[in-house]
Amino acid sequence: MPDATGRSTAGSGTTALPHVTTIHTLGPTGTNLEKAAHRWFADRQRPGRVVLHAEVEDGLDAMTFDGTEAILACAVYPRLHDLVFGNLHRLTMADSFILDTYDMVLAARPGQESVSTIVTHPAPSCLVTNRGTISYASSNSVAAAVCAAGDYDACVTTDRAARAEGLRTLENFGPVPMVFTLHVGKAGPAC
Repeated sequence: MPDATGRSTAGSGTTALPHVTTIHTLGPTGTNLEKAAHRWFADRQRPGRVVLHAEVEDGLDAMTFDGTEAILACAVYPRLHDLVFGNLHRLTMADSFILDTYDMVLAARPGQESVSTIVTHPAPSCLVTNRGTISYASSNSVAAAVCAAGDYDACVTTDRAARAEGLRTLENFGPVPMVFTLHVGKAGPAC
């Protein structure tokens, strides 16, 4: 059901949500998913723990399936369908919401003049199609870190991660209104 801004508030009335105290999502710190997880708790005006993982699915190995823990993903996550359908026996998609991402940027180390190699998470990779050789990282924050380390000429990342790694912005693509999905762990038989 849309709220006053026309954005969906789907799942906001489900009984699973009041019990969520921990959200597992993609790290390291500085990802759009981390931002969204903290916002989810803030919007409900309650404390909560956000646990960051190298891959979204790594949360499955660390969480309990008793309704108190959830995984946060986003609609453009390349393996969202696997997360949903591969875990029907233990996850319930209980909420979704729209939140602007951090500004998405093409960034490089200070002094880096030419760009022939670019590292990016798979989701925003089309922002730099035909601009060089593209390699993939597990998150926007990891892309910024390996770019800062000199492994690549440039990266697609968030403005927050670029600043944290001391990178300079070559192009700012702006924020992206993003759908985030919350998947609550439930008890149930294995597949």
